[in-house]
Amino acid sequence: HLKNIVKLTDEGDNGEAYFSWDSKKLIWQSNRGDRGCDKIWTMNIDGSDKKMVSPDKGANTCSFFLPGDKKIVFGSTSHFEGACPPKPDLKGKHYVWTLFPYDIFIADANGENPVSLTADNPEYDAEPVLGADGKKIVFGSKREKDFDIYTMDIDGKNVKRLTDTYGYDGGPWFSPDGAKIVWRAWHPETEAEKASWKDSMEFNYITPVPLDIWIMNADGSEKKLLVKNGATNWSPSFTPDGKRIIFSSNMDDWRGDIGKYGPNFELYIMNADGTNQKRLT
Repeated sequence: HLKNIVKLTDEGDNGEAYFSWDSKKLIWQSNRGDRGCDKIWTMNIDGSDKKMVSPDKGANTCSFFLPGDKKIVFGSTSHFEGACPPKPDLKGKHYVWTLFPYDIFIADANGENPVSLTADNPEYDAEPVLGADGKKIVFGSKREKDFDIYTMDIDGKNVKRLTDTYGYDGGPWFSPDGAKIVWRAWHPETEAEKASWKDSMEFNYITPVPLDIWIMNADGSEKKLLVKNGATNWSPSFTPDGKRIIFSSNMDDWRGDIGKYGPNFELYIMNADGTNQKRLT
């Protein structure tokens, strides 16, 4: 399925690379240059002309081009003092995803003139993805004592909560026509799971949990479970025609049989209704 794979980065940790709308550039996050936390960068799709476009302070994450490629959106803690936000001391937890108090910013494509869209919320706001018409942003937020999915207008107005089941709902992605949203979720069921999630929300962190894949209409209606297999299913997004969903999963190695590196993730694809699932890598 995958041919002509080319490595584009060779310094630091690099992730979450997304295409510009004209497919000529990529935007991604990296701590390259021995930085203590991630900044946002752009490059040509051949890996050339790498440029930092976020502030060179704070943690930065989840970047995306706006339609037309003249603006970008990203999460950042640059509105706080310090080169990087302090990491919490969570003894006994080997891997945590810290919910820093990110705001979502829009800036020019070169990083100039940043404006916060979520300054009203002191908690985590990140994971912004734009609809194809450039009018709506879907994002993940911890603003009502739980982690849920919201939409807002491109200027930050008309914030709407789309999920309200107790637990984690994040990583949302619009379909190409803007009619659907696919996302990942974990909803604790046992008392022990609920207690663990309560601790996570109180101290702003998330530990590895099984993640299911869901789909809904862009207004939050008609929620449907697509994948529930006990594994961690991650980063679902649509193919350009909107008919299929590609995602990452450790479903074939969820026990972490490759030693200290933990579970092995591979790419999978399925129809947008969850049928005809196939492994790609």
